[in-house]
Amino acid sequence: MKTLYLMRHAKSSWDFDDLTDKERPLNNRGREDAPLMGQALAKRTIHLDLLVSSPAVRAMSTAALVAHEVNYPPNQIEVVERIYRAEVLDMLDIVRSLPDPADSVLLVGHNNTLTDFANLLSPSQLNELPTAAIVCLKFSCAHWAEVDRANAEFYFYDYPKKQ
Repeated sequence: MKTLYLMRHAKSSWDFDDLTDKERPLNNRGREDAPLMGQALAKRTIHLDLLVSSPAVRAMSTAALVAHEVNYPPNQIEVVERIYRAEVLDMLDIVRSLPDPADSVLLVGHNNTLTDFANLLSPSQLNELPTAAIVCLKFSCAHWAEVDRANAEFYFYDYPKKQ
């Protein structure tokens, strides 16, 4: 069985006109929501084998704050460049390329792709994921290459306002 947690990065700041989109940091709410969602994951007693993030500052910051809450070593967060501008089928390729020894993976990325990707795989359709939202899907397969909607089970959907 494979477990995939899809997380939209926490709320980012638009206050810095001189920064590129990739360089935008989290705003105050984002810096509060990311650890809050990490704590929500910790309450579920999850164990991550791998945490993968987009290289965007807001995504990496979200990943680091969540990692702290779930006792995942921040220096072991894997940054995957392709997540930043990924389309839905790119995300599927990224997930299907995950290392098989990792049974439980958190992937931090961006909308609208993340919502569309969750809906591609999930038997339960979701509205647009708010910032810092997490969708958990479990797959009845031994290899990430076999991940598909046909072997997917919707496990939970959580976001900061539910906390």
